Amino acid sequence: MATFAKKTFDTARYAAARPTYPRTLYDLVLKYHEGDKRARWNMALDLGCGTGQATTELSQFKRVVGIDPSEKMLQGARTRVESLYPSGTDQFRFVHSAAEDLSSFPDNSVDMTVSAQAAHWFNWSKLWPELARVMRPGGTVAVWGYSEFRLSDYPSATPLIHQYSQGTDPENSLGPHWERPGRTIVDEHLQAIPNGNDVVPGMLSDFQRIYFTGPHHPTLPSPRPVILRTKTTWDGLLGYLHTFSSLHTFHEKYPHDLAHPDGDISVRFWKALQEVVRREKGEVGEHVMVEWPLALIMGKVA
Repeated sequence: MATFAKKTFDTARYAAARPTYPRTLYDLVLKYHEGDKRARWNMALDLGCGTGQATTELSQFKRVVGIDPSEKMLQGARTRVESLYPSGTDQFRFVHSAAEDLSSFPDNSVDMTVSAQAAHWFNWSKLWPELARVMRPGGTVAVWGYSEFRLSDYPSATPLIHQYSQGTDPENSLGPHWERPGRTIVDEHLQAIPNGNDVVPGMLSDFQRIYFTGPHHPTLPSPRPVILRTKTTWDGLLGYLHTFSSLHTFHEKYPHDLAHPDGDISVRFWKALQEVVRREKGEVGEHVMVEWPLALIMGKVA
């Protein structure tokens, strides 16, 4: 994604403010993998690894490679590994590359491939054939992505959130400033990502779509309760708002917004959310519960 590669993008702030995927999610993926008697634990790939949040959760594998097109993101991932393993480790490696270019990996060499909040940017007509080549029989492909956030206890705030994130007015909404079609794909819960068998016939013996979207998107098939949620301070929520790539793009186009007397567009929106809470509860309080509908795709290599 182009925005994350820009010199002005703050990857440290991005890593600190983004939601952390729950252990429940990783346990589900790993259990799915080990459910096949052919499963092995030698090599895992994290495509679009960003700052390495998911990469370092794959420590069950002997070797883990994170791949990302942004060198700035990879610097953040290496810093993460250094902080987790101060004595050093050669278990994790990071490669500057597009997800679709797996030419450095031999045939039948990968046991698991994951992607966290990045799969909506990939060209799956190219990626599925590469995965069919590099993955071992019994291997697992698991990708997930979360859509527009919600305030768990204040559903009345949802229209305001949607207007801020997906409105059409370029000077008063971030909607026109997302990179498309990626943002559309993740907000539509990765439904545009094709089944691997539709690209490489017979590649997969199993393919699943699981929606942890709760009541927020009832038209999706068999929605499960939301699992990606966190209790944060209001300042923490503002920090998350500052990680939006669309906000970065917005300020490149409208730098004068940063000098607005009531705060920039993100601060004004943040204050408006607090006003919703104040109207309903009478006070804002220090903390707020935030949740994200999440879609998970899993496939088993035949």
